[in-house]
Amino acid sequence: MTTHAALNHTTIKHPIDISSRAFIQHKEAYYRWLREEAPVYKGKLSIIGVYLLSRYDDCVAMLKDPRFVRDRTTVTGGKNRLPFPVPKAISLLARNMILEDEPEHRRLRNLVHKAFTPRALARLEDRIARLTHELLDAAEGQGAVDLMQAYALPIPVTVIQELVGVANEDMPRFRSGIRVLSEGFTGWNFLRTIVWDLPATVQFVRELIARKRANPGDDILTGLIQAEEAGQQLSDDELVSMVMLLILAGYETTVHLITNSVVSLLLHPEQLARLRAEPELAGSAVEEVLRYNGPVQNTKPAYATEDVTLHGVTIPKGAMVMPLLGAANHDPAIFERPEVFDIARTPNRHLGFGQGIHYCLGAPLARMETRIALTTLLERSPRLRLAVRPQELVLQSVPSWHRYAALPVVLS
Repeated sequence: MTTHAALNHTTIKHPIDISSRAFIQHKEAYYRWLREEAPVYKGKLSIIGVYLLSRYDDCVAMLKDPRFVRDRTTVTGGKNRLPFPVPKAISLLARNMILEDEPEHRRLRNLVHKAFTPRALARLEDRIARLTHELLDAAEGQGAVDLMQAYALPIPVTVIQELVGVANEDMPRFRSGIRVLSEGFTGWNFLRTIVWDLPATVQFVRELIARKRANPGDDILTGLIQAEEAGQQLSDDELVSMVMLLILAGYETTVHLITNSVVSLLLHPEQLARLRAEPELAGSAVEEVLRYNGPVQNTKPAYATEDVTLHGVTIPKGAMVMPLLGAANHDPAIFERPEVFDIARTPNRHLGFGQGIHYCLGAPLARMETRIALTTLLERSPRLRLAVRPQELVLQSVPSWHRYAALPVVLS
């Protein structure tokens, strides 16, 4: 993260809108102000009011507190999980595991965990290593390349393809589905996504599930179809939701974790030099990127099931609450010199993958993909450098994320 002039009551625009471009572009300055001046703050997410938590201990406590739930119908008593009516395709997205509470969350998580076997993940390690070399073989010699498109993006796309068991001939539709889920809900694309693209993606996933039922394979989708928990299996709608969650969580986070890792190292040449000299620090470096410059900056919203008072502020029953993981990961009460990027930092109890019952199930896979991607890249590209000035790197204005639009580099 970069530093900016300190914010104060005279320069900050209230209420703070965490979806605004100003917040996204200068989030670290806002985080500092929130931690110091308003650790429980009623801000906005676009037009929706939300209570923001910014201190590490408060975020951890909230993520483990059963008084805060992900399913808003628990506190509203209604049927709609979102505060407005939505089409069927959108409602499927809203019924995934990360938006469920106990005991339904535990049932779904146990079923998915049975499909994510150690054998299923272990066989991917060699495949990822081969893939990274293949991608660099194709990219080298091109001069400046967008490392996100040429390297960071194809790695998780291929991994998710193999996890789900998508045939090569289905990859155009699969890639289209990835684009819809990762990019289709911003700007003018939103209406097209709702009316056309998302229903088409749901239909493709249903066809894929039907083929897997008829012809099981050695993949996680087959495992999800066959998995049972207390005699229950996932319904077709639950399978659709789970596949779309795998695409979103398994693809989007990893693309930007790999990209952010390379950016962080290139902007801190002394740390890059140390990692080249001590490649065994690759795993630790990934953990520090998750803390210092992680792609996911806050969790999904939760809702208070009763009035909760914290730091003299009462969060009323039914209110939306969001812990700011990016702010917590720079809390000086927990991390010594939090604004310093240190690939050997220990301990490093960051919240990059969340905490509590919703801790990211795919964290080991994302860590493995990023570690291998970094290791191969640094081995193959000893003169790796940015192809633009650091200030020309563009942050996308996407709420809840720290992600770049592109990563132009020279490989050799």
